[in-house]
Parts: sequence; structure tokens; C-alpha cells
Amino acid sequence: MTYKNNFFKSALFAVTLGLTGGLVATPALSEGVGVEAELQSWSFAGLFGTYDQNQLQRGFQIFREVCSSCHSANLISFRNLSEEGGPGFTEAQVKALAAEYIIIDPEIEAGERAAVPADRWPAPFETELDARGSNGGALPPDFSVLAKARGISQKFPYWALNYFTAYQEGGPDYIYNLLTNYHEAPQDVEVPDGKYWNAYFGGPISMAPPLDDGFIEYVGEGNGEVPLTTEQYAKDISAFMMWMADPHLASRKQMGFRTLTFLFLLAGMMYLVKRKLWANVEH
Repeated sequence: MTYKNNFFKSALFAVTLGLTGGLVATPALSEGVGVEAELQSWSFAGLFGTYDQNQLQRGFQIFREVCSSCHSANLISFRNLSEEGGPGFTEAQVKALAAEYIIIDPEIEAGERAAVPADRWPAPFETELDARGSNGGALPPDFSVLAKARGISQKFPYWALNYFTAYQEGGPDYIYNLLTNYHEAPQDVEVPDGKYWNAYFGGPISMAPPLDDGFIEYVGEGNGEVPLTTEQYAKDISAFMMWMADPHLASRKQMGFRTLTFLFLLAGMMYLVKRKLWANVEH
């Protein structure tokens, strides 16, 4: 009996920690040896979180004007930008956007044509060799699923709370902290030529600081009051990269909630059926 009581108390304590975990700051470290990560508040966090359409549009603007000059997004098609749960561009806007890009098409006589919504986002370099040659030997990673391929490390017991708080924003948190932690290197550290010191990365990095205050003027309705700071830019592009990696996040959460609701109702109905069937049976 004592063992059962202790087990019940431990389980209750764990659940209580999980339910209150979202109210407590959780220290986190980068995957390397850098400074502690600063966790952000995301609209798509939690069991019922969804993407902020305006933020995705701002993030796409940053990707298009800054990131796409070096980074590819080989799994993203133009038409994805008009899908439900995404940036919310109209089909006409997507068609006009695609027409601004040229696609190499060896199947036609001219060898190239204007892009259409069904085409994938054009890569900035034709080959990996070209990409490395333009970036000092470093290969810029593809952005398609990078927000799922990166994450932060958390110490116990904070990582255990993620099972209760549904924390899955490690990728965006990693990207945000990487973009906002370009600093001067410590005096006792020599940074090689062509490298840049990143405190979160924990050392030199090949990517130059891509963002700066006032670097981009946001366009579109609802973005006039958004601060034009490095931190805001970093948060917007991180959210957009999360959408690229998980475009059906909102619908997946809705389906999961509906499934759990159905299972709870089914369990209740089965219990009532059991009570009815065995009501007059001695046992």
C-alpha cells in the first residue's frame, strides 16, 4: 500500500509540473557549446497553437529578399504559399510571383521558361560545387525542413516537461538564437578569415550576419506597426521556416484533438454498455 501511495504521489507531482511547465522559464543550451538559448513565445506553440499569417508573410519576404540568395528550399513549391494554414497568398499572387522566376527546362527548345505555381522554389546555385565556391567552401543548408532538423538541448528535468507541454519549437528557437547572437569574438580568440563569431553557435561560423536593424521594410497590411529590428526579423524568418518544415501543423493538431475527443467519448459509451450488460449478473 505504501508503494502504491508513493507511486501515485510521484505521478501526481509529475503531472502538476507538466501543467505548470509553460509558466516557468526553462533553461536551454545550444547543440554546441554556446550561450544559453533564449526561448521565444510562438503563436504555433502548445496543443492549440496556429501560425500567424502576417508573420509568415513577413518571414517569406525575408527569405525571398535575403536568405534565398544562398539557401535553397527544394521541397517547397510556389503553390504551397496559397495553401490553407500558410502565408495566405491568393492563387493570382502566387502565379504572378512564380512568373518572376526562370526555370531551367531541358525538355523545351528554349531550355528555360517562366515558372508556374507547380514548380519548386528555384535554387540559387546549379550544383553543390557552385554553392561551395560562392561561400568559401561552406555549403549553405537547404531550408525546407531545417526547422525540424535543428533543436536545443535542455537539462533534466526541463526536457521531461516537454511531454506535457507539447514543446516542439526547438528548431525555431535554435534559428532565432543563432541569428541574434553575432558578436565580437573574445579577445583571446582568433577568428579565421571568412568566418564570423557567433556566441550561440559557440565559435566561428561561415555565414555572415544576414540581418540588421532596419534592413528590410515590411510590406502588406497589418505589418506597418511591426518593429524593424534584428530580433523581429529573426523571429519572423524562424516562424516561416517552421511552416516550411511543418505546413500542416494546425490541421494535425485539430485532427489529434478530435481523435482524443472521440476516444474519450467511446470509452465512456463502452463503460455504460458494460454497466448495462452486467447490471443483473451477480459477481
